[in-house]
Amino acid sequence: MKIPKNIGLYFGTFNPIHIGHLIIAEQILSLSQLEEIWFVVSPQNPFKNKKSLLKANHRLAMVKIAIDDNPFFKACDIEFSLPQPSYTVHTLVYLQEKYTEKTFSLILGSDNLVTFDKWFNYEYILENYNIYVYPRPSSHESPFDKHKSIKKINAPFIEISSSYIRNAIKNNISVNYMLHPKVMKYIDEMNFYRK
Repeated sequence: MKIPKNIGLYFGTFNPIHIGHLIIAEQILSLSQLEEIWFVVSPQNPFKNKKSLLKANHRLAMVKIAIDDNPFFKACDIEFSLPQPSYTVHTLVYLQEKYTEKTFSLILGSDNLVTFDKWFNYEYILENYNIYVYPRPSSHESPFDKHKSIKKINAPFIEISSSYIRNAIKNNISVNYMLHPKVMKYIDEMNFYRK
């Protein structure tokens, strides 16, 4: 088996990972030149409130459970050992230095592209990495839409969100089919998102 060299990095807090994440990753893998997708679990996203996050090791465990049967998906905890909050550019540079034989690309929702100029050192990312962008509901045009590094992927709109799932669980509303069954089992056993 050949060693994958073209890696897509799918960053997220994955709080929790849901079927929308998995569908998007599978579509991008099918519709791009990427050979593997790494789910990079962010311990702390600079744009999100840390108080609402489960501990990083639990979110990583759920990612591993959700992708266990897909040999082209990997869980990545590289940001656990980097300074926090996690800035994507630092992670990209670190990974490129560690895996010199690999090429890394970013995977982003179109809503993130609209605010991409707020990212730390976004110009460096644009000039040095391909960015695969999948459509998100309610996102607007971005000034970066036509940039040479942007690769639009015609994946389906997925309106499931982790925040919806957390709120539904808290309010005792069914989230059947929104989560991998083993992830749902893990959440139930650990009694996550109930309060």
